[in-house]
Amino acid sequence: MERRNSKPREKEYNEVVISVNRVTKVTKGGRHLRFAATVAVGDGKGKVGLGTGKANEVQDAIKKAIGNATNNIIRVDLVDNRTVSHDAIGTSGAAKVLIKPAVAGTGIIAGGSVRAVLELAGVKDIISKSLGSNTKLNTARATIEALKSQKSAKHIAELRGKTVEEILG
Repeated sequence: MERRNSKPREKEYNEVVISVNRVTKVTKGGRHLRFAATVAVGDGKGKVGLGTGKANEVQDAIKKAIGNATNNIIRVDLVDNRTVSHDAIGTSGAAKVLIKPAVAGTGIIAGGSVRAVLELAGVKDIISKSLGSNTKLNTARATIEALKSQKSAKHIAELRGKTVEEILG
């Protein structure tokens, strides 16, 4: 028997469990209990993803959610590797999340699932406000939407056919 590389693989992403909910389906035969997990994954360098999983056991639900989150990774352009480039509002369901760039040393001013997603994305200075519904899953999704809508100065310069210096003034 030949053993290949026995070292365990390094984790590519850090993960944070945002929520684990008990879900009950009532059938003719009685109640069927399952668990739904929401997990955020990120590398702290501009990549972040959000996923959900459902299973009969909590650990299995979390594993499924991690797999789903790694398949839904997005890339976030960070200014000076610490903040976002401009204000943005993300929406998911009735939840809205406003994110604003902040000066160096501000830290992450956010709560709950918004903070988890921003930390995993590698954002160090940001101000956020949760508007509307405060469902954990929807606020996390709204944060991802707000991060997706970020446009870098380089991208805007390409769209307008100008140089980055002309855009920044």
